[in-house]
Amino acid sequence: MRIVTAAEMQSMDRNTIKAFGIPGRVLMENAGRGATQCFLKRIYASGTGRVGVIAGRGNNGGDGFVIARYLAERHIEVEVFLLAAKNRVQGDAADNLHLLSALKVPVTEIPDAAAFSAHKQRMRHVRYWIDAIFGTGLNADVRGYYRDVIEFINSLHRAVLAVDIPSGLHADTGQPCGVCIQAAATATFGYAKIGHLVHPGAELCGTVDVIDIGIPEIMAETVAARQFMITGRTARQLLPRRPADSHKGHTGHILVIAASTGKTGAAAMAAMAALRVGAGLVTLGIPRSLNPVLESQVIEAMTLPLPDAGQGMLSADAFDTIARALQGKRCLTLGPGIGTAPTTRELVQRIVRESHLPMVIDADGLNNLAGHLALLASRTAPAVLTPHPGEMARLLETSTAEIQKDRPAAVRSLARQCKACVILKGARTLISDPEGRVWINTTGNAGMASGGMGDVLTGAVAGYLAQGAPAVDAAILAVFLHGLAADILAGSTPYGYLATDVMNTLPQAIRKVMDDPPAPPVSGPLL
Repeated sequence: MRIVTAAEMQSMDRNTIKAFGIPGRVLMENAGRGATQCFLKRIYASGTGRVGVIAGRGNNGGDGFVIARYLAERHIEVEVFLLAAKNRVQGDAADNLHLLSALKVPVTEIPDAAAFSAHKQRMRHVRYWIDAIFGTGLNADVRGYYRDVIEFINSLHRAVLAVDIPSGLHADTGQPCGVCIQAAATATFGYAKIGHLVHPGAELCGTVDVIDIGIPEIMAETVAARQFMITGRTARQLLPRRPADSHKGHTGHILVIAASTGKTGAAAMAAMAALRVGAGLVTLGIPRSLNPVLESQVIEAMTLPLPDAGQGMLSADAFDTIARALQGKRCLTLGPGIGTAPTTRELVQRIVRESHLPMVIDADGLNNLAGHLALLASRTAPAVLTPHPGEMARLLETSTAEIQKDRPAAVRSLARQCKACVILKGARTLISDPEGRVWINTTGNAGMASGGMGDVLTGAVAGYLAQGAPAVDAAILAVFLHGLAADILAGSTPYGYLATDVMNTLPQAIRKVMDDPPAPPVSGPLL
C-alpha cells in the first residue's frame, strides 16, 4: 500500500483542483463527512456527551467546521473553539464557518492566551474532542498559547479524534513538533502519511482510518510513489512458490561467516532462521576453536572451521578458505557475533571488497565497515544491511538520537550512500532501496526487545536471498514474517518469549500469510 509525505498529498490536492476542476470546497466537504463517520464509529460510541471541536483558522479548521455541522444536524451537542478571530478565517474554511451560524452551532473565539484562560473552565466540561488545529503541513515546533492548548487538551484525558493528523505531529517523521495531541483515532484523507505509521506517531494517532475524499486515482500517478506500507497481501504476493519436485539444491546454499567467543548463539540463530524460511542448505564458517560448540548447537547446518586468531576470533588468514567455500553458494551472510578484532576487521573488509555473491551484513559485520562505506558502494552484487539505530549511527557518523529523529531520512541516506538495501530495525522497521524508496513494516511488538532477534532476522533475509528473491523482496518478506511470528507469540504472552521462539514460529507465520494475511493497522477504501 502506498504512503505519502505531506508535500505529496498537497500536490495531489492541487492537481485534483486544477486538472479536474473539483473545487477545494468539495474536497473539504468530503473530508468532513468522512471524518464525522470515523468519529461516530471510533469515538462517540455511547451516543451521549458534549463534543468540542478545537479548530485553527486554516483548512484543517475548515474540516472541523464541516464535522461540527454534520454533528449538529444529528442533534449532537457540539461547540467550536476557534483559535483565532472569526475574521481571520478565509476561503473554503470561512464559508463552512459561516454555515454554522444558520444551525446555531456556538463558536467561541480564542484568539490569544488571555481568551484561552477565560474559557478553560467551560472546556473542561467537553466529553469528546475533535482536533482540527494543525494539518499535515506543520514542520516547526508548536509555540505560544497553541502549545498550552494542546497540553491542556491532553491533560483532560478525553477521547480525541484527530483530523488528518494529531496537531503537533510531523507528518513525514512521526516525531512531535515539541508537543502533540494524543488521539484515540485519526481520520486522514486520501492516503496514510509516514507519520501515521512510524513511532512515536503510530501511538499518538491511535486507530487510523483513510478517508476517500474524491481525489481521482489517476492523480496518484502525477507524484512518484516513494513510500509503501508492507501488508499481509504484500508478503503473500512475494512468497516463493515451490514446484512439487523441489530439492535442497533448488532452494539455495548459504555461507554464514559468524561467531566469536561468547557469541556462538548469534551464528546458530542466523543459520537456523535461514532454514526455517526455506533455505536448502547452510554452512557456518566459524573460528576453528569454536567448531565443537557449533557442531553441537546446530545439527541441521554444516560447519566450516576457519583459521583462528586466538581467543575465538576469525583471522584475516581465513579469506582464501572462504573464497573457495563460496563456490556453489547463492548467498553470503556476514557478521552475526563475529567481533571487531583488527584481524577480523581486515577479513570483513576484504570479503566485502572481493566477494561477488548477494550478501547480508549485520551486527559486527557492519561495525567493521564504519568509515568504509565506499567498499559497499563499489559492489556490483546485491547487499542487504540490517543495522539497529546504534549501528546506523556509526555508519553515518552521527548519534543514535539523530537517527531516531528522522528514521525515514536516515535509512534513505545509508541506502543511497552504500547502493544497498538497508533495513533499519526498531519499532516499525524501515526498509530502503538505493533509489530512496521506503517500505514501512507493520508487524512486531514490544516483546521483541530481547537479544538475538536481529540474528534471526538476518538469517531470514539470507534464506529468501538464497531462494532467488531480489534484495528488497527478501528484506520485505523477512521483516514482515519476523514481526508476524512475534505477534503470534504475543497472543499467548506480551513478553518473555525468546529469539529462538520467534525463529521456530516462522513456519507458522508463513502459513498464516498464505492462508489468512493479517489486516493492516490502518483501514479505509484505498486499502
